[in-house]
Amino acid sequence: MADGQSARLADWPARAYLVVNTASRCGFTEQYAGLEELQQRYLEQGLRVIVFPCNQFGAQEPDADAQIQTFCVTRFGVSFPVMAKLEVNGKAAHPLFTALKRAAPGLLGRPIRWNFTKFLIDPERGRIRRFAPITKPERLERHVQRLLAR
Repeated sequence: MADGQSARLADWPARAYLVVNTASRCGFTEQYAGLEELQQRYLEQGLRVIVFPCNQFGAQEPDADAQIQTFCVTRFGVSFPVMAKLEVNGKAAHPLFTALKRAAPGLLGRPIRWNFTKFLIDPERGRIRRFAPITKPERLERHVQRLLAR
């Protein structure tokens, strides 16, 4: 977590998780608004959005965790967890992202290629779908609806 404590997805019980690697100075940063809309629209049905800032792509997340938290809340009013900054690729990749990439490799292979790569997780069935950074959160709505309807 951003406060330095460990966390697991299970700390936020949900029927579906949307896990996203993010960056505050990216061309896709406006997607925070769409992620918050999804969270608000589907929270009661069981969706949890959780984001993980990462500075591995174009050094677009250089700030400290506290600054990232403030940015996300004040600029986009996010209510979902914004975790501590981490790495998603390479030897220091966080185990969550190593597992997500293994379960849902991208079209160009396993590595995450840019900020705002999205993983929609069905914890009950153990299924994971991966979406490219250019896929806007609103385009995930039908996938979220389908998963939550089960």
